Amino acid sequence: MTERIDDLLPTAKEIQKQAALKEAEKADQHARAAAAAEAEKRALIEKLSKPSGLSEDDKVKLASSVIQRAVRNGLSEVQVYRFPNILCTDKGRAINQMEAGWEATLTGIPREIFQLWSDYLRPRGYRIRYQVIDFSGGMPGDIGITISWKTD
Repeated sequence: MTERIDDLLPTAKEIQKQAALKEAEKADQHARAAAAAEAEKRALIEKLSKPSGLSEDDKVKLASSVIQRAVRNGLSEVQVYRFPNILCTDKGRAINQMEAGWEATLTGIPREIFQLWSDYLRPRGYRIRYQVIDFSGGMPGDIGITISWKTD
């Protein structure tokens, strides 16, 4: 009877050991998932920090398409891009403080969008606004880019 009980009912120490192994396995899975997510985020930031590779014509066509779709939906402005603050040399501080010269802190695609606006949209009366739209943990996070065509 002793053998049967031992086979059927492990000791509390053995159960604790099994539970600890399961807990370690869960922690390891969580760590691997977090590392994969972080690597994916770094890769995305790396991609966004470089030029898009689009020609000027393609950029203008894309801008036109986005604006026309917004107009068809009855809008007078449209958020055209959202990006992590790490794509600013000061992590979005100058944008958040609305400092003169904030555009000099832009890199990669956010800088391209500003240049596209400056070259093609501004002369046609469009306005652009970069603003921090996420304050995770009380600190500036993501930044949104909005193009508008409404006159005040």
